[in-house]
Amino acid sequence: KLDRPSYQHGGVRYKYTQLCMNINVLKLWRQKRRCMLIPPLFVPENQNVPFPKLIAVVNFAKENTMIYSMKGEGADEPPVGVFIIDKNNGAIYVTKPLDRETKDKYVLTVHAVAANGEVEEETTEIIIFVIDGNDNKPIFTQNPFLGSVAEASPRGTNATDADDPDSDHADIRYSIISQTPPQPDPNMFIINPITGGIRVNSDELDREVRYILLIQAADMMGDGLVTTGTAVITVTDINDHAPQFEKTLYTASVPENKVGSVVVKIPVTDGDDPQTPAWTANFRIFSGNSGGFFSISTGPNKQEGIITTVKPLDFEQTNKYTLLVITENDVPFAKPLPTSTATVIVNVQDVNEAPVFDPAETIISKPEDLEVGTELTVYTATDPDTARAQTVTYRVSNEDRSGWVSIDRDTGLIRVKSSMDRESPLVKDGKFKVLILAVDDDEVPATGTGTLVIELEDVNDNAPVIEEREITVCSKNSVPVSLSVTDEDGSGFAAPFTVELHEESRNNWTTAIQQGKYSVVLRVYDSSLHSQDSTIITTVCDCTGEDVWCSDREISGFGLSPILGILGASLLSSKLTHLYFKWTKFSSKQTQLSSKLTHLYFKWTKFSSKQTQLSSKLTHLYFKWTKFSSKRTQLSSKLTHLYFKWTKFSSKQTQLSSKLTHLYFKWTKFSSKQTQHSFKWTKFSSKQVLFKTDPNLKAADDDPKAPPYDSLLTLDDRGPRFKKLADVYGGGDEL
Repeated sequence: KLDRPSYQHGGVRYKYTQLCMNINVLKLWRQKRRCMLIPPLFVPENQNVPFPKLIAVVNFAKENTMIYSMKGEGADEPPVGVFIIDKNNGAIYVTKPLDRETKDKYVLTVHAVAANGEVEEETTEIIIFVIDGNDNKPIFTQNPFLGSVAEASPRGTNATDADDPDSDHADIRYSIISQTPPQPDPNMFIINPITGGIRVNSDELDREVRYILLIQAADMMGDGLVTTGTAVITVTDINDHAPQFEKTLYTASVPENKVGSVVVKIPVTDGDDPQTPAWTANFRIFSGNSGGFFSISTGPNKQEGIITTVKPLDFEQTNKYTLLVITENDVPFAKPLPTSTATVIVNVQDVNEAPVFDPAETIISKPEDLEVGTELTVYTATDPDTARAQTVTYRVSNEDRSGWVSIDRDTGLIRVKSSMDRESPLVKDGKFKVLILAVDDDEVPATGTGTLVIELEDVNDNAPVIEEREITVCSKNSVPVSLSVTDEDGSGFAAPFTVELHEESRNNWTTAIQQGKYSVVLRVYDSSLHSQDSTIITTVCDCTGEDVWCSDREISGFGLSPILGILGASLLSSKLTHLYFKWTKFSSKQTQLSSKLTHLYFKWTKFSSKQTQLSSKLTHLYFKWTKFSSKRTQLSSKLTHLYFKWTKFSSKQTQLSSKLTHLYFKWTKFSSKQTQHSFKWTKFSSKQVLFKTDPNLKAADDDPKAPPYDSLLTLDDRGPRFKKLADVYGGGDEL
């Protein structure tokens, strides 16, 4: 039996006037254990009464006296001691105020046993619900609420109550207490009292203005506890203005063939808030751009469209374009609005274009041995400037280093100018390229280029050659020497090669080879029997097998045959002048020989120094040869080569020393001969005077009738010239 004030729970309304209840327990027997069913208990929260407070009495109506105990949450489990039971009579008490928001339900188990010790046990479960009281004000989920409301667009905010949502305590009502600023209308917003939705209630909202609303929320359908919150509402702009072109017609000019050129900039205006998506303009070319020659983009200030060229324009094909451009915003219009359009007329300017070769690269195949003057091909270009009467001339680019071809400046006919060579470094993979220029005759000439590729067909114009020019072999048990043969022609005219001894070498070749140097002439044939002779200087050394080692060779000097002349007394006078001339010539030659002697001595000193260096290097290499056995073969070969050079230098030094001695001897001999000639000339001069004067003087002294020796009569005896002198001054017969 429940006897208490009315309370509704789970759709059932209860009444209670007492907080005490007697519970007659219905018994259900199961084996030895008895189980009792008790309806739930309801205890209000936040009671302001003395505690402990009786809330129920459990009575099993037994003849025997029972002892009661209680377990569960709120009894012997946390929170401990909220509920207690009288062990003698089964009275249950609550010891302190309950809080539904902390815990709204308790489940307890009551045990009863017989006091006389007889085995008699009773158990029942008690569920206690905490009845909600209106002890919490409504709480806003956001405070302040930050929102934005577009013009004429609804926005809402919600508040909730922490009380039982199934009770009147959570039935909240909303209202607007105040609006800041109150202008231009204090009731610019209204709020739904049940849902809390806020919406615009005026057509006079100013964009970018913040309104602060003080909102009240009360539970118990507006008659309970009250709380307040703040809603900050920003009224945002909507796209209710379309961008407008400043002009509807634009005219621009752009040169042909220029990509990326700015054609025109077309500005717009927009009545929406600046720097917002509703204000930023976008542009597109609606018509007139079927070839895709133009593009349009938004400028940095977001309020102009920039048209540029994305493909080369051709004046000769189309000299005028008419474009229709429209503009819109980043976001759609809030309501249907007319779209602004503009017409752009683009005039293409003619420029002088270079002549064009077609194809840009032409390929021909010709033999490499064509004669000079042979016609190769005709390679011409066309001038795209059809509206201009221009003449095109041709020439070979200055970059061509071969000079193999020439081109007719008027017709473009290309001929062989000089012999071509497929094996030239200028030919790559058998192809020779030459750049041809085509130039028009405009005031500012334009030049077009084309490439002529000549695939040179190989001919057998190169004979094979042996790369080696000198070899060294041993005179005893010599081993074969491998020679390298090269042919600059292609594979069809090169290997396999055939080598044979030239006829002269074949006749002079013997099996018994003595030490020395030999010239061996080899004739090498290619696969087409094109041949060439190669001379190999072969040094035969006194060694055996692979151990090629050449010893020093004595090089004999050469002697000078003396030249002696014995002159007779009758020829002394006639030879005197010749001897004097020879003496002068010998003197000049002596100076030359002296200079040459000094030069040869300097060379001998230089060779001697080089010999010392080579000797030192020879010693170092010999040490390395001994130390590095793994490199013995390479170093041995190098050692042999250096030793050979050292021997060669030593031999050259000996020759120079011999030559030096010979020249010195010659110089000494010439000096001695010069002294002899000088003495002879003096002696001959003295003898000549004596020979001429002594007989006449003696005759004049011995013959009394003879004229004096120094008289004019004696002059005729001294030759024709003196006789003429005697005739002039003698006076004839009067003397």
